[in-house]
Amino acid sequence: MTPRIAVTLGDPRGIGPEIVEKALAQAPPADWVVIGERGAGSRERAGMEVRRQVETAVRMAMSGEVEAIVTGPAEKAALHAAGVPYPGHTEWLGALAGGVPTAMMLAVPGLRVVLATTHVALRQVPDLLTIPRLVSIGTITRSALINWFGIPEPRLALCALNPHAGEEGAFGDEDDRVLRPAAEMMEATGPLPADTVFVKAMRGVFDAVIAPYHDVGMTAVKVAGFGRGVNITLGLPFIRTAPDHGTAMDIAGRDLADPSSMREALTVAVELVGRRQGFA
Repeated sequence: MTPRIAVTLGDPRGIGPEIVEKALAQAPPADWVVIGERGAGSRERAGMEVRRQVETAVRMAMSGEVEAIVTGPAEKAALHAAGVPYPGHTEWLGALAGGVPTAMMLAVPGLRVVLATTHVALRQVPDLLTIPRLVSIGTITRSALINWFGIPEPRLALCALNPHAGEEGAFGDEDDRVLRPAAEMMEATGPLPADTVFVKAMRGVFDAVIAPYHDVGMTAVKVAGFGRGVNITLGLPFIRTAPDHGTAMDIAGRDLADPSSMREALTVAVELVGRRQGFA
């Protein structure tokens, strides 16, 4: 059965409309429902347009009109100006879907990384890394790997927070005090130092790595496959993917935007819908 998938253009001032058009020309077969309007405008108007796009797409997904949504890039400041009180799409989509817990996965060929914390200041990360939070992220990840990716017995790794996983407390006690018991409870290996865990995952030892903060996870993904990364929101009752980059307003309207990541996001959405329908 041909999947029906909603695609939002994203911020009309950015490269979203351009990369959606380019990517759809090379996308796998699907009934693509494009949501959004082109054109510039103020930051608040752009934010309101993105808000309309996303809320429309979620309503369609929740009602069963589409099996998945793919979202174009949006500027967080514009969303905040439009009254969206969330740090990013991941938390916002969870709220729109009824308050379900979510997690952000970044995927490139050979590597899947899930962020335990997303868009927060680095100094806040240690306080946010609680055992319940990590276990919840691990549970969401394991469920998605089983039900969306078809991996019956997922192998999870937990990336350490501190250098050398704390070196037995010499560089901080969070890895021994918080991350290690959380890893045991979620049946994950770790915490393993950041300078080795992603290499092991790319060699096939792990199916996904849970990263303690945004930049350590995002850096690994973008070094492993810049331009091919896909953002996947785990925990939702529907599939959502997105490119792994922002609005790039400095090149918008100049026909310079690379649609590779958006094309991957469209392809992954089709693949995940296919697997999900196969399990139904």
